[in-house]
Amino acid sequence: MFTRVRAVWRDALALLFALGDRRTPAGAKLLAALALGYALLPLDLLPDLTPVLGLADDALVVPGLLALAARTLPGDVLNSARGRSLRVQRRLPWLVPALVLVLLIGMVLLGWALWRALGS
Repeated sequence: MFTRVRAVWRDALALLFALGDRRTPAGAKLLAALALGYALLPLDLLPDLTPVLGLADDALVVPGLLALAARTLPGDVLNSARGRSLRVQRRLPWLVPALVLVLLIGMVLLGWALWRALGS
């Protein structure tokens, strides 16, 4: 599973680098921005509180959007962006676990806040 998360992280970071590349066409930039926005924003097609489907939405839609956006990039741009992404990951190997931990803490705090709000 960690390998899968690492691949999604690599593609997300590569798309972020590709957004700043002048060689990236406007359509590819738009799709990459939409994929990254969906991945980062708390808005989902199916809310995370929906049992099973809410989390499946994130597990299937986000990697799918990132892969689709990566396919729209020119090959040289994608290779360059993935190279930059791998260099960042090698220099900051703690970044992915730290982001996962921050997301988990955020989900716990959100759940606690909802429980408090609904319990009152």
